[in-house]
Amino acid sequence: MSSEMDVLTSAFTTIDLPLADRREGKVRISFALDGDRRLFVTTDRLSAFDRVIAGVPCKGQVLNELAAWWFEQTADVVANHVLDVPDPNLLVARSTTPLPVEVVVRGHITGVTSTSLWRQYADGARTIYGYHFPERLRKNSALPKPLVTPTTKPPAGSSAHDEPLTWAEVVERGLVGRDRWERVTTAAIEVFRRGQEVAAAAGLILADTKYEFGVTADDEVLLIDEVHTPDSSRFWLADSYDERLVAGEEPESLDKEVVRRALADAGFTGDGDVPKLPADVWTATTRRYVDAYERLTGRAFQPGATPVDERIADVVRRKGWM
Repeated sequence: MSSEMDVLTSAFTTIDLPLADRREGKVRISFALDGDRRLFVTTDRLSAFDRVIAGVPCKGQVLNELAAWWFEQTADVVANHVLDVPDPNLLVARSTTPLPVEVVVRGHITGVTSTSLWRQYADGARTIYGYHFPERLRKNSALPKPLVTPTTKPPAGSSAHDEPLTWAEVVERGLVGRDRWERVTTAAIEVFRRGQEVAAAAGLILADTKYEFGVTADDEVLLIDEVHTPDSSRFWLADSYDERLVAGEEPESLDKEVVRRALADAGFTGDGDVPKLPADVWTATTRRYVDAYERLTGRAFQPGATPVDERIADVVRRKGWM
């Protein structure tokens, strides 16, 4: 990739399909199908600090295929919304109403965003998300046990940023009922522990992640959106982690943290114009996403045919959805 413009023009960032009820998220576009189903199209768009920053080639396929793989790996822990994966960038799923809370689970104290544990700790807070943290913690160090640190989920298209919540505030504000919230957070911790086990076997550390849950028309709670992808999770290389922690260096990562750090270093934290980043940031991001997919699944990544939008339109026609 010779320039940032090459990245932006070769990436798959949008699609027009003659299907009902188009809904636009930061990364995914979804449409209604019959039988109380939705079609999710995963684009190459990359978001950071609650903003869409750029398009990164192959990223959407990695996310879609890796999430589908993880949904299979965790189906015995909690039910999910997946029905079919008819294309590398497509997912057919049960329709749900998402809970208005993102369920973030953290195994390490790290991060650069305003809702991250480390950013708040470094700014002087010692009670964060309702948990008390001792003095002299080191950035990127492991927590004694995984913690659920929920945030609000702004409506699609909103310019609002995620807001940190305590476990109790989710119930007190009426966002989720107590019994349901207890079941959701218990499932989230169990899925996270499964993710840590699988990641460790692949030579990786799952430092933290974000889950979303939705409720079906018959009131069943399902794990939705994506699971343990480089978009929703922070993966570090295990073999260099200890050495880099002692040296005060950032862990080697296989996620979009390199983009977050580059933006933060340029003074961007979500407001104002997005600064231009060097092309090698985007090239390295594609490599990291593919590397994470191959390490975790044990499969070689095979890019789908291009143009992606034409391939998807052909699948939709063959399925008779148009």
